[in-house]
Amino acid sequence: MIEKDKSTVESRIATLDEARLKASAEAAIEPELPIIDPHHHLWDFPKHRYLLNELLDDTGSGHNIEQTVFVECAVFYRADTSNAMCVVGEVEFVNGMAAMAASGRYGPTRACAGIVGMADLTRGGEVGDVLEAQINACGGRFKGIRHCAGWEDKTREIHISHNNPPPGLYRNHAKFREGFAKLGELGLTFDAWLYHTQLGDLIDLARTFPDQPIVLDHVGGPMRVGYYAQRAEEEFEVWRSKIVELSGCENVTIKLGGLGMKLNGFGFDTRTRAPSSDELADAWRPYIDTCITAFGPQRCMFESNFPVDKISGSYVNYWNAFKKLAAGASNEEKADLFKGTAERFYGL
Repeated sequence: MIEKDKSTVESRIATLDEARLKASAEAAIEPELPIIDPHHHLWDFPKHRYLLNELLDDTGSGHNIEQTVFVECAVFYRADTSNAMCVVGEVEFVNGMAAMAASGRYGPTRACAGIVGMADLTRGGEVGDVLEAQINACGGRFKGIRHCAGWEDKTREIHISHNNPPPGLYRNHAKFREGFAKLGELGLTFDAWLYHTQLGDLIDLARTFPDQPIVLDHVGGPMRVGYYAQRAEEEFEVWRSKIVELSGCENVTIKLGGLGMKLNGFGFDTRTRAPSSDELADAWRPYIDTCITAFGPQRCMFESNFPVDKISGSYVNYWNAFKKLAAGASNEEKADLFKGTAERFYGL
């Protein structure tokens, strides 16, 4: 079932202190490097708005963001339609934002050049009607879906994903897998979001559907709060071993980012002064280096995950940190990490 109550999404968004972020904002390094930001959201909640203007304020903060990819976040669902079809409203809304950006009136960044929506794959083969409606709504911009599977029961600080999945969705739900097969039939991609303790489920899914393009969001969701904060070294090894195993699935690509969320436990969101790019790079290096070594630059793409990750730092500092993390890469490898991999995966 698709959850129409968006309060679960809104409740996780902290009130952002823009002045705090600006106070530590840096000048962009390597400002000419072409970038596709392959993961951000848009929404309009009573306590926080992040629409095209807010996105472009961030993408226009010094880096060369050529295009972006919107990823579903359970907003602007249709009110007067079936529970299954309501999700089409989200991609219709985003396609309007994309059309505005494509006019050139708002600057050079082609925001939402790719759109990743949501469809309830647990409907099995019947989900095809929703997928086709999303394709038809987006004028070639619709690239695939994300159906989140995040589920955890050891600490109250970690929430179940906003679409309220059951445990073991990717591995144990037969109707989900029937619906998942429809993606391949329609030439669509799949964004996977789950926590690091569930990576075995994604490995099983990827091996069962070896021709389906899958991208793992947010370096596989390493948890470092509550129960997991007390086991940081052990849990890093759990995460690392599964990332290496997953990299053996040639159909899987990985997004390098999403580490500024509360669940990652780095604590940047609670500091009086927002972090510098050096601080971000130093904290994230073990995770980013592991992923690039395992998957290779041709299957890795840096992402902002804004505005969710904005609770921890500014957009300009995030991309400075990514560039510092990629400092040892060749020009060809940087081209993949910052643009090429996302361009190929999403067919931009």
